[in-house]
Amino acid sequence: MSNGETPVECGLFFPQVAADFGGLVERALACEESGWHSLWLADHMWARGLPDVDHLEIWTALSALAARTTRLRLGSLVLCNSYRNPALVAKMAASLDQISAGRLELGMGAGWMDEEYRGYGYNFPSVRVRIEQLEEGLEVMRRLFTESRATFQGKYYALDEAPNNPKPRQRPWPPITIGGGGERKLLRLVARYADRWNCPMNAAAELPHKLEVLHSHCADVGRDPAAITVSEQVIVVLGKDAADLAQRWTMAKQLLGGFADLDAIAVRGTPEQVVAGLRAKIECGVRLFTVMFGDFAPIETIRLFGESVIPALR
Repeated sequence: MSNGETPVECGLFFPQVAADFGGLVERALACEESGWHSLWLADHMWARGLPDVDHLEIWTALSALAARTTRLRLGSLVLCNSYRNPALVAKMAASLDQISAGRLELGMGAGWMDEEYRGYGYNFPSVRVRIEQLEEGLEVMRRLFTESRATFQGKYYALDEAPNNPKPRQRPWPPITIGGGGERKLLRLVARYADRWNCPMNAAAELPHKLEVLHSHCADVGRDPAAITVSEQVIVVLGKDAADLAQRWTMAKQLLGGFADLDAIAVRGTPEQVVAGLRAKIECGVRLFTVMFGDFAPIETIRLFGESVIPALR
């Protein structure tokens, strides 16, 4: 059990690279059968550096997974605000939350992959504008989730007596996750709008400082920091023994070494060693891990983590 009252949960982050739908279903069912809290997909048209590799669209995949699972929570990590009008996202989210019987986790972000914007014909504004748009988008969604007729006039988005029925199954709305570590603006949005804050892996070393900043923003907006669950995106390389771990570490370096400094940020080891590495993060306040496996989450790794690591963290 964790050192706080809030239980520690683990979700699988699987960025659907080179995975067909059958592979997604197999992973989702393995998660559901072995004690995972959630499965999270990425919102990209293609994976950076891999434009010719298959990459399923997130909302289509989540909707189909909702029909193939019964308990597993399903999330976006994170949905790019720029790619869909937030009023439409509110409609989509309410619908999927109903279809899934209240299992949606709605992750939102400001967007970042400039070549993806250009490739699909989206305007790529400055960071400041993208965060302003995200803020308005969150307000639009909140109103559509809670009001019978929503009206809003912003700089970027507008509503005019808009209905949104049915409302989400989860009230007042599905848990909203905001990802990112920008201290001046983004963490202030977390303080105002988020139910969960997902600390990206490149900011994990600064987590205690980021939490201080977040708590300061919460004080400014009159929000109890305890109302916001802290999650962390973490790369895990797990082996059942030393020999198995060595093979999987080699595979992880081949697959992800060009995208991340695995030696600096990955949690690696046997189940006991991974538990110890994650417990150190729990001491900093993390209550939900969004786990990306360095070996791209084969079924045996999902089950080993679910059966040997997750129970030890609770």
